[in-house]
Formats: sequence, C-alpha cells, structure tokens
Amino acid sequence: MAGRINDDDVKAVRDAVPIDAVVSEYLQLRNAGGGNLKGLCPFHDEKSPSFHVSPAKGLYHCFGCQEGGDTVDFVMKIDHLSFAETIERLASQAGITLRYEEGGYSPGRQQGERTRLVEAHKAAAQFYAEQLDSPEAEIARAFLAERGFDQAAAQHFGVGYSPAGWDHLTRFLRGRRFTDQELVLSGLSQEGRRGPIDRFRGRLMWPIRDIAGEVVGFGARKLRDDDNGPKYLNTPETPLYRKSQVLYGIDLAKKEIARTNRAVVVEGYTDVMACHLAGVTTAIATCGTSFGEGHIKILRRLLMDNSGSEVVFTFDGDAAGQKAALRAFEDDQKFAAETSIAITPGGMDPCDLRLAKGDQAVADLVESRTPLFEFALRHVVSRHNLDTTVGRAAALDEAAPIVAHIKNSSIQHESAVQLAGMLGILDTQFVVKRVAQLARWARERGRDGRPDQNRGPQRRPASAPEQARPAPGPRGPALNLRSPAHRVERELLKLALQRPDLVSPAFDAYGADEFTAPPYAVVRQCIEDAGGATAGASDDDYVARVREAAPDDTVRAMVTELTVEPLHTRRGPDEAYAGVQLVTVRLAAVNQRVTEIRGTLQRLGPRADPEHLAAVQNELWVLQQYGQSLRERGYAAL
Repeated sequence: MAGRINDDDVKAVRDAVPIDAVVSEYLQLRNAGGGNLKGLCPFHDEKSPSFHVSPAKGLYHCFGCQEGGDTVDFVMKIDHLSFAETIERLASQAGITLRYEEGGYSPGRQQGERTRLVEAHKAAAQFYAEQLDSPEAEIARAFLAERGFDQAAAQHFGVGYSPAGWDHLTRFLRGRRFTDQELVLSGLSQEGRRGPIDRFRGRLMWPIRDIAGEVVGFGARKLRDDDNGPKYLNTPETPLYRKSQVLYGIDLAKKEIARTNRAVVVEGYTDVMACHLAGVTTAIATCGTSFGEGHIKILRRLLMDNSGSEVVFTFDGDAAGQKAALRAFEDDQKFAAETSIAITPGGMDPCDLRLAKGDQAVADLVESRTPLFEFALRHVVSRHNLDTTVGRAAALDEAAPIVAHIKNSSIQHESAVQLAGMLGILDTQFVVKRVAQLARWARERGRDGRPDQNRGPQRRPASAPEQARPAPGPRGPALNLRSPAHRVERELLKLALQRPDLVSPAFDAYGADEFTAPPYAVVRQCIEDAGGATAGASDDDYVARVREAAPDDTVRAMVTELTVEPLHTRRGPDEAYAGVQLVTVRLAAVNQRVTEIRGTLQRLGPRADPEHLAAVQNELWVLQQYGQSLRERGYAAL
C-alpha cells in the first residue's frame, strides 16, 4: 500500500507554489482589477475571458463553467493527475522533499503512475543528450552540423542520440529502479522476444515537452540507410503523450507567443530550431500529425482570443504544402486570431532557408505572410474556367462563403470587391450583396443555435458575476442576482472573504438569517465556523478554513467563486465602501422584520392580550428607530 504524504508537507507545497505562476504555464493571464487576473478558461471553450485567478488567496474560479479551487485542484484537473501525483509534481518544482507515512519511502511503490513516467522521460532525455557526445553519435553530430546546428543549439533544444544497441536505455533506466512495466507503458521500451528492448535505436532524438516543460515523448530521426524504420518515429500514444495535444517547442515559445500575440506554425523539429535561432522565437510544430483541434485550443489560451493576434502557417509551395494550407484554412473560424500563410521560396523549408540565405531570410519569410483566406480564394478560383459564364458562377458559389466568413467586416467588403475583379464580374455590387447575404445567414444560424458546418465554436455570452446562476445544491431557489438584496449580500460576503479587515468585527455580529438567499446563509455559517472575519483579518489560512468548513463541494465552489470574483467598485475597496454594504444588508433585514411585525399586529387585532400587544408594538418601535438611525448615520449606527 502506498504511503500517505505527510500533512505538513502537503501544506508546505500549497504555500510554496503561487497559483498564478502555475496557471500561467497553461494560459495567458491579464489584469482583472482588484489584484486578480483573468484569462480564457482551459476547461471549456469561450471567446471572452471568464477564468479568474486570485494570487492573494491562491484560488481560481471560472464564471462560465463554474470550475474552481486552489493550485492543487487546478493541476489535478488540467493534467488528469491524482492528488498524490499533483503534490509530488509541485513539490519537485518547489524543491521540497516529501515525507511518506505508513512505512519507508520507496519511489517505485509510492509515487503516482504519471509522476513515474515523467521521471522516466526526464532520465531518458538526459541519457540521450549525454550519448550525443559519444563516438557512435558522430553521424548524428554530422547531421546537425550539415543543417547549421552547433553543440550549443543541440543543448538548447535538448537534442540527443539513441545508441544502436538493443537495450542501452532499458538497462540504464532499470538501474534507476524503473520497472519493465513502467518502461513499456511509457513508450520508451517495447516488448522483445526476451523482454523489453529500446524503442528508439541509432536515431537522432528530440525531446517533446508539454506546455509546462515536462518531457512527455520523443521524436526520432533515421540516420542510417540500414535502418528499415520510417524516416521519423515518434513516441506511441501513452498516458503522457497524445500527439493531437502536444506542440513541439511550445515550452520555449509560450511566453513570446503571449507577449507578441503571434504564433508561427512550422512543419518539423529542425524548422522550429532554425526559426528560434533566427529570432523567430514563437515557432512551434506538430509532432507527426496534422494541425488540429487540440493544437488550436493550446494556442487560443496563449493568444487570449485577441482579435489582433495572429497565427502564421509556413508551408512549402508544392502540392502537399498547398493541401496542408487548405486544411489549416478549414479551421480558420476556430480562431479569433487572424490566420496567415508564408510560402517558403523554392520549396525550401525554414531550416533549408536559414542554411542557404541566413537568419534574416527566415525572419523575412514570416513578415512576407499573406492572409490565409486570400490563399484559399486564389486556390478556389484557379480550379474554374473563368472564360465561361458557368465557370464564373461556379467559382462565385465556392468563393463567396470564404469571403463571408472573414472576421474583419471592413476587410470582408474589400475582399468581396476584389473577388468580383478576380472573377471578371462587372457587377461588383452583385458580389458584395451575395457575400453580405451569406454572412448574415451565418450570423442568424449562430443566434438560432442551428449547426453551421463553416463556423467554429459559437461565441457564448460572458458569464459575468451579475448574471443569475444556480444556487448550490438543494439549498434554495436559483439566485436572482438582479435582486438588489441578493447583490448586496453577495458583495458583503465577498468583502468578508477577500478583505475581512474592512468588515470585521461588525460582520461577525450578523446572523445567518440576515442573508435572504439560502446559499449565502450557508456561506455565512461557514465563515463563522472558520473563526469569523475578525480572525480572518490576521490569518493567511482563513479562506482555506472557510472552504474546509463547507458541508459539500457545491458550497465549497461557492466560497471559491466569492473569493475570486472582483468587487463592484472602480476604486479599491475601503472602509466607506464596506460600510455601505454592511448597512444595506442590515437595513434590509430590519425592514423585513418590520414588515413581519406589522403583519403580526394586524393578525392580533383589538382583542389581543394587552401585555403581548404592547411587547410587539415596542419591538416595532425599536426596529423603526434603529432603521431610521441606519439611514441617517450609516455605519456609525451599527
């Protein structure tokens, strides 16, 4: 049985790894005000950022899909890890040595499967890199040199060499206490007649890293004529490696992609190397597969779906390159970014171009890009005989939808005019109206929710905090956040969680019955169970205790949401703002009680017991005076 990680070590890991640093490995974050950050949610498709991160509280929450939690929750969900695997990974990043209870520590027995596979790949990458200096690897060094890559370039990208023998890596990893089962599962070894043998033998090796920088697979290039395998051999599908969800070079390019709002998609490992060395440090490539849905999601999170961002595809000018470009255009609508194409001259790829003409030629190639829709238009038009009326009509039918789906409306109109010229149609307005009609139909299909094969994901309404959302579980009806009372109660709870120093000690005197929305009453009780806002004003673990006090995951999610949601004040929250929320909630409770007492008096009637009647009337008078005081004196009357 695996040992349990020491609780103090778990807490140390949670405290040591800032949530914004972890989340930034997967998506671009921007300022959301109030010390919070926001970005495109990695857990569902969206066009407007509704994923909020609170570095001060160590929490995240998406107001679109309601996912939320702390750093550990985020890593567990995004990388499909167990709790133990997540703690082990974060501990490794923070340099914390974990202690395991219930017996001695045995890495092979106690670490999670994914963690073990990652460590095996890390060790393999180191082994291959060291082998590149061996006499046997002369052929690999010559291959790199012929393509303009020196030793420093190989080290920067972690390029290595796999020895030609049957089981050099397998024996090396066995010596590191990895089991045969782990080696086969990782894809580093494969079953032979007498046990596991190396999958990669006598090849040049590129480590493939995920967006967090962990080695999850390898790309291997054939070097010798007697190697009967394919020119490129990649890691098979494993628990770590899915080729449709990894991009070679993304770990090196991600920060520059987010900074410049541009990504350059090339076709191979050496092309990525050539681009980066030439100064195009936003270059990435797929790993033995076409650019597809999974790759788009990775780039969208980094580009923030900014309409000013751009994805540049580079392809050879041959038939295969044109086919790949058109396939990329099919996915154009899945980006908010503009898509462009850069055709390499003379059929040279970026690696060949750099070797032949130098670094500047590679940079110039990217700058010479043209919009992908223009390339697609020229290709479509070229397939038709424009000397005939039938040919021109057929070309218009095929080309008009392409123009109709251009994202920029001003460019769309200009391109419709250009299309008329390309087709030789003198009635320019006819083409412009045809394009406008198709664009309008596409928008209407999107609003009606009917599928449109030419469209990408539909833009969903931003799930802003003001919009109504379901209450947690069975704890009351759906919250109507348009209700002034509910909105103020929500704001007060947010202050109690985010800035307890501004509302304590007054908040702790509020009863759960002062919160008219049942879910908010439950959260108020959680705050009390965690020691109240007064304790929270000087306790860094306050929010964590409130979350622990939640009776179920739904309430815990509500606590996280309220902790991360921005406060509704343009200026930073201060005592005056907090006082308004406190007074408004209390006054609403007083007014509600006054209404109830008036109803009681009406029911009692003139025959009521005089003593009881006097007591009720006295309570009404006291509450009315208190309400008047709250309205006149505000926070001072609390």
